[in-house]
Amino acid sequence: MLTYAQLKEKPKEFLSATGLYHDEFERLLPIFMEKLGAHHLPEQTKRGKARQRRAGAGPKERLATGEDKLLFILVYEKTYPLQTMHGLQFDLSQQRANYWIHFLMPILQKTLAKMGKTPERDPKAVANNLLVNENAADLLIDGTERRRQRPKDAKKQEEYYSGKKKAHMDKNILLANAHTRKVVYLSPTENGKKHDKKIADENNIAYPSGATLGKDTGFQGYEPKGVITFQPKKKPKGKELSAADKWMNKLISGTRVLVENTIAGVKRCRIVKDIFRNTKEGFSDLAMEVACALHNLRTDCRHPVAVVVAPLHQLSAQAYYG
Repeated sequence: MLTYAQLKEKPKEFLSATGLYHDEFERLLPIFMEKLGAHHLPEQTKRGKARQRRAGAGPKERLATGEDKLLFILVYEKTYPLQTMHGLQFDLSQQRANYWIHFLMPILQKTLAKMGKTPERDPKAVANNLLVNENAADLLIDGTERRRQRPKDAKKQEEYYSGKKKAHMDKNILLANAHTRKVVYLSPTENGKKHDKKIADENNIAYPSGATLGKDTGFQGYEPKGVITFQPKKKPKGKELSAADKWMNKLISGTRVLVENTIAGVKRCRIVKDIFRNTKEGFSDLAMEVACALHNLRTDCRHPVAVVVAPLHQLSAQAYYG
């Protein structure tokens, strides 16, 4: 049986299993215990009903401590095993593993939210979000798709099928801060058929005044008010780009790659990289939010000094005027 007491003595295996170093785990633990305690009131059962027997009676829990519960849900988020296999690691049946997964994931989300690591979910509140304005409001936007199991319903199959990826997908739009490389905004999870620009238009994100926004050609025509936007120039049909346009595209792409690095950091959690199997409503969105928040936590712990990146409008001025 896998336990926190055993795994904490193996730093390499601990990192591989959870995606966190031990000190990062310890930063999460006190708030996780606080949120967990709010769900486990002494006078109530786990299902919120009044107790008929004193606490501690009945079969003993396999996940006996708060550390083991946090380890359980972090290992699931990081490695995304089959629930049967995850249960075997922690000496649980598949049914009990399923119960703990859906019980503990929202608690982990609330823990990360209290620590200020979760990305903004309200598009109207983006302008005043602390993560957005940390260092400077130089932002990068991109869409990310995640494969999911093929739905059984024919209508849902059509909705979730992405012609670009030739597979059934969940999709999110996210904003990254170019200086901190944190995910600062995460859109609601949409079906894979919907285009990136359409999602951005429907969300109507409120940006800080004077912010810069780097985007790729999938956001052609997306021009929020009061925002300086930059994107690579498309090659004209039947023609070639000029040397100056190619050079400028290279400069912009060199800055935009930071959002790709951020997405790669989020997808260290295999739950948002492998084919998504959970069918519970809203769980795909929750898993993605937690993965983004864990990326922000790792970034804060491992890179406390913001990466210095010149704003995109400064880069363009340097390109043209030297």
